[in-house]
Amino acid sequence: MICESGDEMEKRFEISLLLDFYGELLTEKQRDIMDLYFNNDLSLSEIAEINSTSRQAIHDTIKRCEKVLLVYEEKLKLLNRDYKLKETLRNIISKLDHLQINIKDEKMNQLIYDIKTQIIENI
Repeated sequence: MICESGDEMEKRFEISLLLDFYGELLTEKQRDIMDLYFNNDLSLSEIAEINSTSRQAIHDTIKRCEKVLLVYEEKLKLLNRDYKLKETLRNIISKLDHLQINIKDEKMNQLIYDIKTQIIENI
């Protein structure tokens, strides 16, 4: 396999994340093709063989789906909101860590620990 540049790997990762958010909005066939390509790392030829179609048809489907997923994100911004939410939760955890260090009350420390654990479990 050819080594991908950092930008290509980032793009593949972003498309894979967009599939998690918007994949259900694609047709089942589109979703299957995208999953095979982005999540199972199959080649265009392998996917074409599985789908009894041409490599070019698979390539066109992937490019069309990528554009659709990016349009969905542009309009709905679910991935962006998820990123911001997770960043906010990491900041809250950091502040709770600092607070926990400075509080000597065991019950309060346990409460802070429990809150942090709930947040971490849901990130």
